This record gives sequence, C-alpha cells and structure tokens, in this order.
Amino acid sequence: MARRSLRSKLILNFSLVIVVGMALSVIVGTRLIGTRLVDQAQDKVRLDLNAAREIYQGESERIRNVVRLTALRYFIKEALTVNDLEKLRTELTAIREREGLDVLTLLDDQGAVLLRARQGIAPGDAAGEETIQRVYETRTALVSTEILSAERLGQESPALAGQACIRLIPTPKARPRSEPEETDGMMIMAAAPVFDYDGRLIGVLSGGVLLNRNNRIVDRVKDVVYRGERYQGKDIGTATIFLEDVRIATNVMSAAGDRAIGTRVSREVYDQVIGRGQPWIGRAFVVNDWYITAYEPIRDIDERIVGMLYVGLLEAPYVAVKNRVLVVFLGIAFVSILLLAVIAFLTTSRVVRRLGELSVATGKVAGGDLTYRLRMKADDEIGRLGASFNRMTEELHKATERYRALMNTLEDKVREKTDQLRQAQDHLVQTEKLTSLGRFAAGIAHEVNNPLTSILLNGHLVAERLKEENPLQEHLRLIIDETTRCGTIVRGLLDFSRQTPPQKEPADVNEVVERTLLLLNSQIIMQQVQVETELERDLPELQLDVNQMQQVFANMILNALDAMPGGGRLIVRTRMPAAEGVVEVSLADTGRGISREHVSRIFDPFFTTKGTAGTGLGLSISYGIVRRHGGTIEVDSEPGKGTTMIIHLPVAGRREPSSKRGD
Repeated sequence: MARRSLRSKLILNFSLVIVVGMALSVIVGTRLIGTRLVDQAQDKVRLDLNAAREIYQGESERIRNVVRLTALRYFIKEALTVNDLEKLRTELTAIREREGLDVLTLLDDQGAVLLRARQGIAPGDAAGEETIQRVYETRTALVSTEILSAERLGQESPALAGQACIRLIPTPKARPRSEPEETDGMMIMAAAPVFDYDGRLIGVLSGGVLLNRNNRIVDRVKDVVYRGERYQGKDIGTATIFLEDVRIATNVMSAAGDRAIGTRVSREVYDQVIGRGQPWIGRAFVVNDWYITAYEPIRDIDERIVGMLYVGLLEAPYVAVKNRVLVVFLGIAFVSILLLAVIAFLTTSRVVRRLGELSVATGKVAGGDLTYRLRMKADDEIGRLGASFNRMTEELHKATERYRALMNTLEDKVREKTDQLRQAQDHLVQTEKLTSLGRFAAGIAHEVNNPLTSILLNGHLVAERLKEENPLQEHLRLIIDETTRCGTIVRGLLDFSRQTPPQKEPADVNEVVERTLLLLNSQIIMQQVQVETELERDLPELQLDVNQMQQVFANMILNALDAMPGGGRLIVRTRMPAAEGVVEVSLADTGRGISREHVSRIFDPFFTTKGTAGTGLGLSISYGIVRRHGGTIEVDSEPGKGTTMIIHLPVAGRREPSSKRGD
C-alpha cells in the first residue's frame, strides 16, 4: 500500500474531524433549538390559557354583578309590592339591552316566572336551570355555565334558538357523531335573590348571555393576549369556546376565510379534556393549520364538564425560525469545511519541511540548553515561529518572573470582575422577572377591578339610601374614597408593567411616610404593633411620584405587620447620610425575619412566603417603582429577630451609584 504524505494525512484527518464535528453540531444544535422553541411555545400557550380563563371568568363575574346589583334595585321591590309588572318589564328590558344580556327573567318565591325582559315563556311557567335552583337553596347570587336545550331556548326566544343551532362540519380525526347539527346552547347564567324590605325572599332574578356564535369573549382573548399579531396574513393566536367537542365561538378561520364555527376537535383531545377532565397542552392540527394548543374543561355549577376553552399559537413562525437556524448552521458548516481544507493544504507544506528542525530545537531546550538557536529566515509563519522560538529561549527566565508576578495579582482581578459580572447579572435577571410580571398585569388588574367595582357600586347604593345626617355617611365616603384609590393603584400596576415613567413632582418624603402610616393606622392598631418614627427634619425635597412611593411604603409596612401577627415594634426612620446624595427611608420590624434562601428571591414576581394569603407582587412592584425613581432597596434580615428594608432615593441631580440588594 502506498504511503500517504504527512500533508495528505493532515488534510484528511482535519477534514474528517471538521466534517464529523460540523455534522454533529448541526444535528444536535438544530434539535436542541427546535426542542427549546417548542418548550417556549408550550409555556407561552399555557400562560395564554390562564389569561383566557381569567377573561372568561371575568365575563361571568360581570354578568353576576349585573344581575346581583339589579336584584338590589328598589324599583323591583316596589313593583312586586304593588304588582306593577308592566313598568317592571320596561325597566328590566332597558337593563337587559344596556348590559348586553340575552335573557333577563324575574321569578317569584316559588320558582314560577313572573315576567321576562323579552318575549318567551308565559308567566306561571317554571325555569329549571340548576343555577336558579341553587339560588333558592343558598339565597346568594351565583353564576355558572349552563347548557340549554333547543326547546328551552325556543320558549325563551326563537331568535336565540336559531342562534344556537350550528351545522356540524366534518373534521379529520374527530370522534363519530350521528346528528348533523348542534341545537343546544351554552349560556353564562347568573341568578340573584330578591328580598323585600323585611329581608324575606320574594323572588329570584336571573340573566345570561348565550355563547353560541357570540365571539366577544374569544376576540377579547385574542386582542388582550396576542394583540393582533399576524404572520404571513394569518393571526398568530386564536381562541375558541367549545360546547362539548363543537366550536360554538371562535376566531379560528376556515380555508374560505370564515370563522370555523361548527368544526369539531379531534377524538384524542376530546377523550382527555372532556372524557378525563384533564388539560391538553401540545401540538395539534386545528381546522387547516398546525398550532401549539392548550385546552381545559368548562364545568357547570355541579362540576360536570360541558365544554372546553382553547387557545392556540400558529406553529408556522416557530417552524420558520427552526428552518432558518438549520440553513445558517449548514451554511456555516460548509464554508468552514471549505476554508479549513484550503488553509490546511497551503500550510502543511511549509510546516512539514521544518518540523524536523523544530523537533531538534525543542529537544535541546528540553535538555536545558537555552543557548541553542534555530537558523531560519523570518519570511513566513514557520520562519517567524523559529524567530519566536529563539526569543523565547532568551526571554524564558524574564517571562517566568513576569508570569509569577501576574499570578500574584490575577486572583484579585478575577474576583473584581466576577463581582461586576454578578451585579450586572442580578440586574438583568430582575429586569426579566419584571418583564414577566408585565405579561400578567392586564389579567390581574381585570380580576381586581371586578370586586372593586362591586364595592364602589354597593357603596354608592347604600349612600343613596342613607340620609345625609346619618353618621354612617362618613364611613361610606371613606369606603368610596379608598375604593377609588385602590382603582388608581390597579391602574398604577398596569402603568408599572408597561414601564410608565413616574409622574414626579417635588415632595417631602416625611409627609409621604406620615400619610401612609395614617392610612394604615387601623390595621396597625388591630395588629397591636407599636410604631416609632425617627424622621430627620430639613430633608431636601425629592422628585417623587407621591402615589407610587406611598404604594411602596404601604407594601413594606403591610409586610412588616404580617411578620408580627402577635404584635411587635416597627421603627420608621428617614435620614440623609453625609456626602452620599441620597435620602434613606428605613423600616425595621421585630418580626419573624426572612430565611437566607428566601432573601435573594423576595423581589421576584409572584414569590411569596404567605401561602394563599399573598400574591407575591408587592415587593416586585415596589422594586420597579424605586428603580424608576433612580433608587435602590437594601434588605437586612435575620430569622427570629426581624427585617430592615432600606430605600435609597436620590436627591435631585444625583443618582445612587450602585444597586444594593439583600442577596
């Protein structure tokens, strides 16, 4: 067998290693990236399903509040007392149309229909929805998803029966179904008791919205969660409400460009979600495209599964990214192999001729002969290597000493750089966490606004019923004012999640602290906590958004109160350290403290040590507010002894130079 030259062996071996390495890099890299993309898409669609559920529940709560508050209206009691049903019909019809309800019905205390706000069942008939029956039993306002038969809807209104009737469209992989159309209707049904002035039950008011062909909820999910994003003319995200396995409200489009109402889900999804009551997260073919999907069951008041809620992300953008990455990997691999093969061919010729001389020279140096010199001209790389080798032997001792000196200082430099990188990493990690908070802020604000709206409306209703001289009026005004302020705080949460700059104005930080303590005085007294204030006077005015900073102080005071359930001491101090250009506000409690492993996470969104009693948002929001004011928060805590939170706020024209966090 002919002997190959060293140059041929080098080129062949280099090429083989490069080809194998590049092939493995392409295969492993593209698979890892593809898997990561799918994981990210599934994580996002899982969060999107949570947001869709909040919107669905929010609409249910809105309907319940409309029915409940209407049941409290005095005109219903008056009309039932004098039996003026025609006037009552006029009022209820106006409310039904204004609030967008499909049905609004008043029943007597025995369950017989007195009147309906649209033509339908004659008075005296009974309405047998389970939600209504539960209200008679519990005497509280309830809301649930109900399935109404075609006959029942027809009695209510022929138009509703027609709206509910959906022709079934065959879809691949759907379970067999004999009937050609779906005639039942899915309705969000709410009911509330009506009491007379003596507190006796005199009737029940029920109302609801038919979901068949009603795309308001699914379109709102698309607008809130996906914000109208499109890819190649198609919506990135879609949402659907199913009655069992039939799409009755959707923004998934058919090939003809119409909403795919009447299409059905695959048997595999049906068996898991409807059959076993378990959510589905995964890749699925939806009507005419592949989606990363999430499904969960919709249950009625008896926890029976009656339908599904769906969100989906178009898979095509993720596939396009994966394909682009594959093309880039292949291009880099091909160019790298070609270039390295050419370079290896050109350089091995010169390398081989002088390897012998270099071998002899290294042997001499290894034997301790530092006076040996290579006789090579510095006309190419190998020649320069020979010259460098000669200089190396001359400078070996000096270089060794320099390296020793360098090693003495290297550890300090590495430590310094490591600290700098850790601080930068902490800032980036916290920024990512606050960005995650922004994805949930809209849903959280919606959920909070519903009970606030109920409190505010009930406060106004009670205020209208009480005389001005009634001593309770003052308390009602306080409730209304504080509820309005809570609404402002919720809007502030949205502004925070969108990184809205604070509305700064000159303010006295001591006044902000004192006002916050005054607002929380009743809670402080109830917790049996002794508050001591050490407020340094003559502090310079700061540029602050007073509402946001009041929210920061309130969050930290409430956390301190929660840490002292059996009473304790809270010390609030303000001061201005000399020559630092900042004002410090510290809050020190004698509570249970924070463990070392939790200190580094207390500013994380949704991290809480309070169990179900806390949301984990307070300190995260406070951290963002202080950062946007140019300040920092420092934490010092010892389990069993207490926690001190120190807020550094820059004086006008100055900024805190570094971030101080307790981690």
